[in-house]
Amino acid sequence: MAAQSYDVIVIGAGPGGYVAAIRAAQLGLKTCVVEREHLGGICLNWGCIPTKALLRSSEVFHLMERAKDFGLKAENIGYDLDAVVKRSRGVAKQLSSGIGHLMKKNKIDVVMGEASIPSKGKVSVKTEKGTQDLTAKHIVLATGARARELPGLEADGDLVWTYKHALDPVRMPKKLLVIGSGAIGIEFASFYNTLGAETTVVEVMDRVLPVEDAEISAFAKKSFVKQGMKIMEKAMVKKLDKGKGKVTAHIEVGGKVEKHDFDTVISAVGIVGNVEGLGLEELGVKVDRTHVVTDEYCRTGVDGLYAIGDIAGAPWLAHKASHEGVMVAELIAGKHAHPVKPESIAGCTYCQPQVASVGYTEAKAKELGYDIKVGRFPFIGNGKAIALGEAEGMVKTIFDAKTGELLGAHMVGAEVTELIQGYVVGRQLETTEEDLMNTVFPHPTLSEMMHESVLDAFDRVIHI
Repeated sequence: MAAQSYDVIVIGAGPGGYVAAIRAAQLGLKTCVVEREHLGGICLNWGCIPTKALLRSSEVFHLMERAKDFGLKAENIGYDLDAVVKRSRGVAKQLSSGIGHLMKKNKIDVVMGEASIPSKGKVSVKTEKGTQDLTAKHIVLATGARARELPGLEADGDLVWTYKHALDPVRMPKKLLVIGSGAIGIEFASFYNTLGAETTVVEVMDRVLPVEDAEISAFAKKSFVKQGMKIMEKAMVKKLDKGKGKVTAHIEVGGKVEKHDFDTVISAVGIVGNVEGLGLEELGVKVDRTHVVTDEYCRTGVDGLYAIGDIAGAPWLAHKASHEGVMVAELIAGKHAHPVKPESIAGCTYCQPQVASVGYTEAKAKELGYDIKVGRFPFIGNGKAIALGEAEGMVKTIFDAKTGELLGAHMVGAEVTELIQGYVVGRQLETTEEDLMNTVFPHPTLSEMMHESVLDAFDRVIHI
């Protein structure tokens, strides 16, 4: 049987993959997607979306506990963890099903199975019915990544969990250890801590949320501790001893090893690119620490082969993958493609309080040699934040003192994952401080703090 021929084959149907396929189809290219597990990939099924559904439930629960602060009465407050998880899975299923509809709408063929690339331009797919051979001039790798597991800290789904186990838990933890305080770790720590788990977070770096601006990390840590979390920085879990219904963690801190008992451990120590079994080495594709090496246009160096999303390296964000998917599809179609600029991609962490940022941290801007101006504005100075009962937080902006260029913006507090896009657009449009100062922000809104932070950087702040 002759191999089915396409203009573009996309391997992997996560955010980057399915967006690449849709854009390619829109541009008139005959397109096929190969997916081994779920349309929508990790993000829709086991990542971004279901975690936000869980966190929304914990956020509402937290507000219910604060009912008295708003002049309301709510008695005998509780939760049904199974129902919370069921809602989360339902949200994920709804969106995953929607991807299938988008594939049909755009006349994209979908082949479910395990793909490999035996030679340039050829894809072999192991399906339930046997092997299916496909060919294409252009192949896009969008196979994503999975949780990294360190020796001695391997997950078993019972006492030690990865993010997948934490999304569909076998029980509500009573005493929880979270290893790693990046976005995934701190979001799960926030969720389970809010629902009553005694939560400890261990971070090997010198602060939680280590990729964020140091000032924002410090603010967030203070809030986490206030909520009852125990934070251990410059600490490392050396090994886990599993017993009946408990885990003894050997944690090295300050040169000494301490033993602490937990009933549940969540390991969130990074990700590993899904590069195995594809035949990349034989094709001559360079792989560095499980991630495919590409140029700024996601080209692998092998003619007609591209890599996007998590498999292509940091930042490991769904919106970065989606943008790369569009870029690659347009590049293939001969359009003028715009390369991704990592320093203009926002990072969002949906813990309580939320954290969001774009561009350079204060330390990075100084390291790069910029003469900077820094502005800050606290939530306590904003009328809308006080009215919402969310007066803890801050907005921080960093400018080039010579040109007025917005170098970075960093936020912690309610809804900052929505606010950050204003600064993202500002960076994309190469906005200066003058543009932002002259922009009229609506009142009363949280966004006014963005304006005030800019004003503060240039000694013109009004409300503090």
